[in-house]
Order: sequence, then structure tokens, then C-alpha cells
Amino acid sequence: MELKRVVVTGLGALTPIGNTKDEFWEGLIGGKSGAAPITYYDTEKFKTKFACEVKNFTATDFLDRKEARKMDKFAQYAMVAADEAIGDANLDLEKVDKLRVGVIWGAGIGGLETFQTEVLNFAQGDGSPRFNPFFIPKMIADIAPANISIKHGFMGPNYTTVSACASSANAIFDALNSIRLGHCDVVVTGGSEAAVTIAGMGGFNAMHALSTRNESPETASRPFDGTRDGFVLGEGAGALVLEEYEHAKARGAKIYAEVAGGGLSSDAHHMTAPHPEGIGVIAVMKNCLENAGLKPEDVDHINTHGTSTPLGDVAELKAISKVFGSHAKNININSTKSMTGHLLGAAGAIEAISVILAMEHGIVPPTINHTTVDENIDPELNLTLNKAQKRDVKVAMSNTFGFGGHNACVLFKKID
Repeated sequence: MELKRVVVTGLGALTPIGNTKDEFWEGLIGGKSGAAPITYYDTEKFKTKFACEVKNFTATDFLDRKEARKMDKFAQYAMVAADEAIGDANLDLEKVDKLRVGVIWGAGIGGLETFQTEVLNFAQGDGSPRFNPFFIPKMIADIAPANISIKHGFMGPNYTTVSACASSANAIFDALNSIRLGHCDVVVTGGSEAAVTIAGMGGFNAMHALSTRNESPETASRPFDGTRDGFVLGEGAGALVLEEYEHAKARGAKIYAEVAGGGLSSDAHHMTAPHPEGIGVIAVMKNCLENAGLKPEDVDHINTHGTSTPLGDVAELKAISKVFGSHAKNININSTKSMTGHLLGAAGAIEAISVILAMEHGIVPPTINHTTVDENIDPELNLTLNKAQKRDVKVAMSNTFGFGGHNACVLFKKID
């Protein structure tokens, strides 16, 4: 069967550097850091005292008070970003066939704050199991797309992909295939996460995964830098409306880009560490290019997974050099995590939005906070250091990898 073409017609973002897609883009181009001391709880006894929180967010500014109380923060973020994307797509909800509109969402953890609160309340009580009746519905990772579909009456496929930090890139790939194969006309996809909590920060600290640069939070996320010491935890949501090309054309929709293809692979190596030679990453990028019907030399820009960890950054760049060969030095490579921090399950969606907007505006956001050369990184690679660079981006790739060796990659191209 002939696969249908899939395009992006709507975007929504709620991030540590901007609470709409336009604010997010301005923050990216301006090299804005979202890292700051944590405001949610007392960090005195924690190794890491900072994160990339969403700022100036009050759920009831967007959601009914009763509705908001029934949602964990990760689901609130999902609702806000999805509503922006749906509005940006200018979907006429009275005319669209809701049986053919799906919601496929990514979350690596889900309602961690809700889980933490309920368990701590129980531990501090008299042993009686007095739990909030909304404990389970608020906590489960699949509740974010459920709430989006309930609000808008979307009756197509509805589920959450969970593959740690690759979750929302997985969701985008699933959404692409759902439309390609003719199962849907429209899919609202993306991801959300809200793990800046006592349990989230404490758990990642115990793994020695987080930066402890407490004296300078805004410079702590420094992908590719020789002095990087771990990632900075972020939170938020990114949403994309994917649509079958002819369906979008028929209603006169604005088209941001075409979703050219995607790829998946597994490192099959270690629970948390990447394969040092990046063999799983090599595989996922090759799979993605093949799926899109594109050649390595077609790619202009790659937003890397680039978390600012000593092992991960080097392995990914080695993999890029192997896949793209001599063309690698012609690609604008960056890591927007230097600004947003690592949004875990929402990272893939936020970073996909970044490459789509780079195409639209002809400019690649920088990798900020780079001061020291890492001798293990090829100096000929253009890592878009510290300043945005103008570039006519026709094809862009976004890489996302998760604990467990989950690798996901998506490719976008300018519409013909």
C-alpha cells in the first residue's frame, strides 16, 4: 500500500524558558538558561539544589479549578501544551471527524509528585490506608492523553508510550505511522513530565546522574564541554498536531514541515550507560534515514540527545561521525538541553519543536555554556556553540535516548 504523507500543522510548548511556543523559541534563540534554584521544596540536604522549573505557571489560569485538582502537574502541563497546539493548528472541532483523531503521548514517569505525596501522607499517618480517590488516576502515565481526548472528544487511538527519555519521540513516530497507514487523519502527539520533586531529584542524585554545580545553576547544563558533570533536570510539555497531508491541504492549514520518517533501536548494553561506541545510536539514525528515504548528506541540522553527561555526549557524537562521515562537519549540531535542561519523557517533543522552528526561521539555536574543549570530541564538528547560527535548514533530525538503551529518532523536512 502507498503510505500517506504526514505534516505538522500545530505546535504547543510549556518549558523552563518559555510558556508558549513563541516564548520558547525566543528563549532558544536568545541562549536563555532555564536553570535556577529549586522553589518547590527545601533543598538543604540535597546534593543538587537547582533544576529547570516551569516558571509563572498557575494551572487554574488554563484549567477549571475542579479539573486541575484531579490532575498531577505532568497532566496539567500536557493539557496546556496540547490546547496551544490544537489552537495553533486552527482545527475546527465541529467539522473534524473525531473518530479519526488520535492522541498519542509520551511520559517517562507520569505522576511522580502525586505518588510521592500519597505515600508520604500514608507514612506519616496512623497506618490506615486513607488515600485520595484520585491517587491512581492522577498518577498513571496514560492519563495525560486520556484527559486531552476527553476534553475534545477525540475517539481515535489513545495511549501513552513509555521508553524513559525517548518516550515522546516514540510517541511522534507512532503518530506518524498511525496516519501513514490510514488509521487517523490527525494525531495530537508529544510528551510531558514533572519530576522536579523530592523523589525525582533524590533518585537521580543517588545515581550520580545530575550536575552538582550549585554555585552556578545557569551554566550547569553544558553539553560537549570538557567540564560537564551531569544533566540538569527539567520539566514541561511539548505538543505537535500531525495531520495527513491532503487533509491539511483541503482545510487550508498552515504547514510547518513534513514528518519525513523515524527510527527506533536498542543499545542492548546497560541499564543506564550508553554503549561507548554508540552502536545503538548509529543504528537508530540509519534506521531513521532509511525510513525517510533520505541520504546522510541531505541532513542540515541535528538536535542531539546531548544531556551534558561525560559518557553520553561523546558516544553520540562518535555515532554521528560514523553515520554521516565527511558530511558530519557540514551539519549544524546542537543540544537545546543546554537551555531547557533534560525534560525526560517530554524531551523528544520539545526538541522536535525546536528543529521544526529552526526550519521555519532559518536559524539554529545554540549550545550554550561551552567554555572548555573536550579532547574526546572531534574539533571539526559544528556544535553551534554559544550563539545561534543562521542556516537554511531543509532537513533536520532530532535524537532522543532513554535509560534501558531505548533510542528514537525523528526526521523533518521542508514541505515540497
